[in-house]
Amino acid sequence: MTDKPDNAEVVRRAVGTRPLADGLGRVLSISRVYDTDIDDLWEACTDPARLRRWFLPVTGELRLGGRYHLEGNASGTVERCDPPNGFSATWEYDGTSWIDVALTTESEGRTRFDLVHIAPETEHWEQYGPGAAGIGWDISLLRLAVHLSGSEVEPEEEWAATEGGRRFMLEAGDSWCEADVVAGTDPAVAEAAAERTKAAYAGS
Repeated sequence: MTDKPDNAEVVRRAVGTRPLADGLGRVLSISRVYDTDIDDLWEACTDPARLRRWFLPVTGELRLGGRYHLEGNASGTVERCDPPNGFSATWEYDGTSWIDVALTTESEGRTRFDLVHIAPETEHWEQYGPGAAGIGWDISLLRLAVHLSGSEVEPEEEWAATEGGRRFMLEAGDSWCEADVVAGTDPAVAEAAAERTKAAYAGS
């Protein structure tokens, strides 16, 4: 399971802010084009049988207003469902944040996946920056690419222990650092947060 997370033509990343009811929200966006049509990509992102092959086992009701639970990870409520164009949901894991997924046809047989993750600004963000969540989403988008190619997706724990997996995470961390700096974060602050995040993921 290999890829080039620093290739802007493969993955696009951005960092920003958004007002929330109780303060400032930090926003990270990640986008990638897949060689499949929008209906297949929608199914890969919403069918529990396919989600467990590249993401995580999910239980609950994957419908508007339904509650879901990702095994060993987040739970939440589906707040918008517009097949096959996208969905929005709360992301409840050590606090509440929000995700928004949009699928857009780029050309025949090619579809763009856009994910926006909005989280309250906390000490965790100040310490680790956007890469704390961003690297995880990078890994997920890579696993989705492998699944859509028809290949078997390697268990994440095994992949993360390989040299290729470690290199991917380190390069993804550097890319999120660059996006953080572009967003206006002081380079020294962004780099320090990125180093802490890369150490947590890959032991750098």
